[in-house]
Amino acid sequence: MKLFPAVLSAALLLAVPAYAQTLGELAKREQERKKAKPPAVKTYTNDDLKQLPAPEAGTPDKPADPAAKGADAKTGDAKPAPEKVDATKPAEPAKDEAYWRGRITSAREDVRRNEAFKEALQTRINALTADFSARDDPYQRAKVADDRQKALAELARVSGDIEKTTKLIADIEDEARRAGVPPGWLR
Repeated sequence: MKLFPAVLSAALLLAVPAYAQTLGELAKREQERKKAKPPAVKTYTNDDLKQLPAPEAGTPDKPADPAAKGADAKTGDAKPAPEKVDATKPAEPAKDEAYWRGRITSAREDVRRNEAFKEALQTRINALTADFSARDDPYQRAKVADDRQKALAELARVSGDIEKTTKLIADIEDEARRAGVPPGWLR
């Protein structure tokens, strides 16, 4: 028995140096790998595509004559132009990979959380059912029956939430498909 630990430690000591590499060898291999690697190719991202061109230089921002600016007829002073109200709706969030991945992930997390809650409710309902049948006191039985009914109502609500969220996931996947989103963004 005493021989086994000695043989085991000797085998480990002999095996370790066979796989060890020096830092110099690793650096040399890394240099060779970088030399053999082709030069980097420009990768375009969504941020590159969002850059907008500058406005054309030929379009004037303000009218040239004071009458067009709304000059006061008596004094000739220019009135300040009324500010333009932007009637467009607020900007939507960028529908990039993070948007789609976050949206589908949160929906799937809701389903997972609700399914775990549903299992816990089912366990509670089973325990209350067993407790109801074991009670002799009518008051205690009524209390247990009331708790069981509340748990059953909550189970029905959670099941409905799971169905709605599952449909939402299908809708998100369909919307993404119609928008031309790569399937990998929804995984």
